[in-house]
Amino acid sequence: MSTRIAFLKGHGTENDFVIVPDPENAIDLPPAAVAALCDRRAGIGGDGLLHVVRSAAHPEARHMAAEAEWFMDYRNGDGSVAEMCGNGVRVFARYLQRAGHAGEGDLAIATRGGVKSVHIDKDGDITVGMGRARLFEGDVTVSVGERSWPARNVNMGNPHAVAFVDDLAHAGNLYAPPPFSPASAYPDGVNVEFVVDRGDRHVAMRVHERGSGETRSCGTGACAVAVAAARRDGADPAVTGTPATYTVDVPGGTLVITERTDGEIEMTGPAVIVAEGEIDREWLEKIAH
Repeated sequence: MSTRIAFLKGHGTENDFVIVPDPENAIDLPPAAVAALCDRRAGIGGDGLLHVVRSAAHPEARHMAAEAEWFMDYRNGDGSVAEMCGNGVRVFARYLQRAGHAGEGDLAIATRGGVKSVHIDKDGDITVGMGRARLFEGDVTVSVGERSWPARNVNMGNPHAVAFVDDLAHAGNLYAPPPFSPASAYPDGVNVEFVVDRGDRHVAMRVHERGSGETRSCGTGACAVAVAAARRDGADPAVTGTPATYTVDVPGGTLVITERTDGEIEMTGPAVIVAEGEIDREWLEKIAH
């Protein structure tokens, strides 16, 4: 067995990931190992980890193997498992392209949030079909310090609370999860987005990602924000018959989100691979066990 494990490092609008190619699902990656790899001082550093596995080789993805050859086994920076990561899907697709597993055009990627349709544009941007948003009724409140705001409960395969604020600085440092109520709204925790207006169908956001803290970008969060902003603005493509497109500025760049008349949401943005190297297997196994 090799004493080293290949890895790459990539980001999508500065939401950064450790990428571990493992087609046959042969590498043991328990939470402690993932957290160590994502540690910015003692490891490689990342908001999360993209474990690249063939769908047929992973028990959680075998049922999707006929639709998508590759499964994005995504982990948060603390080692916990997540359903989906929009920026992660774009970086995952860029890795598949770099490795020769995909070319320009359309491909499908399996995730815990279902099979996602991806398009690699000639100009370099990548568009991901993010599925439909589920909006829940009922009052939700998020707080930072002494300030509190009503929030829209939006699910994009993972849970989001979207709060419109006057100033993004009011979100505080976002190291710790912002408190929310009622607790029953998000029994497994929540990603919290704070949003300000920048112009017509143009907003900016900051986000606390569940399990990762504040990140430079969150793809599912940007989708949740666009949908919440559209409903606030009286735009529901299923009702108006017209797609709604919002530009969403995140600290790490810009994403363009379109909600189609059939409810499907598309996210377009960049994805970059910045480095590749090797992980010392002995070090990783020592941490993992």
